[in-house]
Amino acid sequence: MREFRQVDVFSAEPPRGNPLAVVHDADGLTDQELQRFAHWTNLSETTFLLPPSHPEADYRIRIFTPGAELPFAGHPTLGSAHAWLEAGGAPHREGEVVQECGAGLVRVRQGERLAFAAPPLVRSGPVDDAVRARVVRALAITDDEIVDIAWVDNGPGWIGVLLADAEAVLAVEPDVAAFGDLDLGIVGPYPAGSECAVEVRGFAPGVGVIEDPVTGSLNASLAQWLAGDRLPTSYVAAQGTVLGRTGRVHVEREGDTVWVGGDVTTVIKGTVGVGS
Repeated sequence: MREFRQVDVFSAEPPRGNPLAVVHDADGLTDQELQRFAHWTNLSETTFLLPPSHPEADYRIRIFTPGAELPFAGHPTLGSAHAWLEAGGAPHREGEVVQECGAGLVRVRQGERLAFAAPPLVRSGPVDDAVRARVVRALAITDDEIVDIAWVDNGPGWIGVLLADAEAVLAVEPDVAAFGDLDLGIVGPYPAGSECAVEVRGFAPGVGVIEDPVTGSLNASLAQWLAGDRLPTSYVAAQGTVLGRTGRVHVEREGDTVWVGGDVTTVIKGTVGVGS
């Protein structure tokens, strides 16, 4: 039996954020056992905590959706850091945890709430006409509804789609069968003076996540694309509204670094049997 936590990420009103399963001390488990357990939890992601292999890291994680392993994801980063600290983890540096994952080292700062430093984009820039046409079909919108579109891939493969406003984002009814391997994030602004600056939605059916309740990696990459240009350098994004969630992602751009933060609460704690 291994120590286990299920945490709620990106909401101050648990359990109305995005749940994450965290398995501690996951040494000795095979890839097949990790994937099978993540498929069983049926959450958007499950993480497995391991000793670090990099000398600067405090711990290492592997991140699995129900259908695939990811090199990086945001809500698993915050949720895993919370679980590791709550279980007695002591970071090398005061006020900052360093996580090792498939995308490399990710800094997570402690404060009013945990926040991770967004990793660099591995692909950015315009999408070609053929991909744009696929995006239009998958989102079941018209081409002229797209204000802007770009690759914003920080590991999961995101394409960012800017729509006219939050209302347009909430109105999207995607054609899941048309996605194929597309991972799409859509974003639209709320009117000035609203509680949140934007509404965000993220879709990744290809890895078993039709719509993610709240997505840290996507919000990070959208901020790297838009913050300081079409969005403020500091803002709060809403996500999960159409799923009945109250996701709130706190974004702050400091020079070239984008920090993505959110509240994390432990909902379930105990032990779990994983593996054969």
